[in-house]
This record gives sequence, structure tokens and C-alpha cells, in this order.
Amino acid sequence: MQTGVVKQPPQLMLISREAIPGSLGKAERYRLLNQPWQAESICRDVLSIESSNQAALILLVLCLTDQFEEGVSPDEALKIVEGFPNQYHRIYYSGIIYERQAIATFRRERDYRSRRRVCLLFQNAMESNKQAQAIRPQDNDDSVLRWNACVRFLERNWGFQ
Repeated sequence: MQTGVVKQPPQLMLISREAIPGSLGKAERYRLLNQPWQAESICRDVLSIESSNQAALILLVLCLTDQFEEGVSPDEALKIVEGFPNQYHRIYYSGIIYERQAIATFRRERDYRSRRRVCLLFQNAMESNKQAQAIRPQDNDDSVLRWNACVRFLERNWGFQ
């Protein structure tokens, strides 16, 4: 092995199109193992082959939100969600982004200004959940579950009733 200065950074390798389903399964497992950076990398590999793969885009958004407490900005996740072709998904996943940003801010910062920001982020999340509930697919109450999680977080941490 040679040592010294690297003249060019290593190049990414491409996965095969046939490997996409298995790769997405691995990404989901890495996310469940609390390794969102690994899952994010796999999603980006999939998207380099199929840029409009909805499963990879949704999983990437969730991986990014998993990393908000480590300082990952919500900007990229929001930009990805804006491009979703399905209005329900745009609204629903925006709500998740706001909710997880609120929780990350709550855990990171404990001053008065951040408390106000956390409340505003939860308001945005809950408004998204309300809008998503109005246009949800039949038999899909995910937005209700997210709404209730927001309410319970606020009750537990700030005594809102």
C-alpha cells in the first residue's frame, strides 16, 4: 500500500439496476439499526440509477430526519418532498420533517427562543397532519397517528392539555 498525498478522491461505484430492490431492503434495515447515514448512502446509490424512485426518495427523507439531532439541516428533506408528485405525500412528509425538526431542536436547545421555535415547528407539523388527513387515502390514518404523537409530546414535555 502506498502512502502519501491522494491526488484525486476515490470515485463512487454504481450499483446495478437489478440490485435496487435488495438495496432498498438493506437501507430499511440500516435505518432500523439506527444507522441512518448508511441507509442514506444506499438511497443515494439507488437514486443515482433511478432518480425518481419514490421508495428511495421517501426513505432518504426519513433518513435525513433521523439525523436532525446530529445537525443535518431539514432543507434538503423539504426540497425532496416538494418534488413528490402525490399531494398527500408532499403534505404528510412535510409534517414529519417539521415534527422531527421540533423534537431535535427541543433536545438540542433549551432556551426561551428555542421553546418558541419548537412550538412553531409543532404547529406546522400539526397543520400538515390536518391537511393530510383531509385528503388521505381510504383506510390510512397515518396523519392522525402523527397528530396524536405531537399532542402527546407537547403534553409530556410542556404540560399542554
